[in-house]
Amino acid sequence: MRTDGDVWDIVSGVGLTALGVATFRALETAAPDPLIRDDYAPLFVAASGHQHFIGLLADPSPLDDIPLVPGFMGFRTKFFDDFFLSAAAAGVRQAVIVAAGLDARAQRLDWPAGTTVFEIDQPKVLEFKEKVLTEHGARAKAERRTVPVDLREDWPAALRGAGFEPGAPTAWSAEGLLPYLPGAAQDRLFEHIDALSAPGSRLAVESFVAGADVKRFANVESKYFGQYNPFGTVDPAELFYDDERADPARWLAEHGWSVRAESPSELAAAYGRSVPDLPDDLDDLWRQPRLLTAGR
Repeated sequence: MRTDGDVWDIVSGVGLTALGVATFRALETAAPDPLIRDDYAPLFVAASGHQHFIGLLADPSPLDDIPLVPGFMGFRTKFFDDFFLSAAAAGVRQAVIVAAGLDARAQRLDWPAGTTVFEIDQPKVLEFKEKVLTEHGARAKAERRTVPVDLREDWPAALRGAGFEPGAPTAWSAEGLLPYLPGAAQDRLFEHIDALSAPGSRLAVESFVAGADVKRFANVESKYFGQYNPFGTVDPAELFYDDERADPARWLAEHGWSVRAESPSELAAAYGRSVPDLPDDLDDLWRQPRLLTAGR
């Protein structure tokens, strides 16, 4: 369970969920006709020494009876990849990955010359990430600047200290983040992003409304994970906050952002992927418009 001011590394708490997501990106990369390519993901998993995820890469068959978990991560990763590439094509040369985890977009994506990519996350997570990338001689395709800070603290000051320019258009992402923040911290996150975003800025968010969404996720998880939890010893739902918070799409629209919301089902169609018939509860979640892009 979460506590005020809790911290984590890559094999504990919220950090362990980032390792799980890296595992699913690695599995998508190894699949026939993958939606994305992340050759760094298996390196992170191996370096972690976490036997559950190392075993899952060696034998992913336990996932066969769990609907859509690895597939969704492929859709989600491509959604955010395409967001950044579209922003770069439009001339945005400053990107901020909020709660970067083991995201290796600075190395994976073909950024235009002159692009700076800022990665914000817990110090221990970024330290682990840097060690693995350095050991494997990974080179960023943009100027990469890490910002080791807790998002519940004054992260805008840390971001500016790393060279962020508030007067330049920025592409922001918040992927797989919001339910791990207290409601007040989430609302401050959007307030800070709004204040730091010059005209021409863009934002991509995986939306998650508290309360009912947390309960629905927990119910579906307990029903379909059964005797096998793809995240190993961590239960993501137990790390979520379910306190009150603003609805991201509504908040952004009310503050002058143009917002577009898409569901995983719509992304699957856009990416030419078929989805098997799903039970009603899963189908409902699959059709929820939870992936947002916004611009100002």
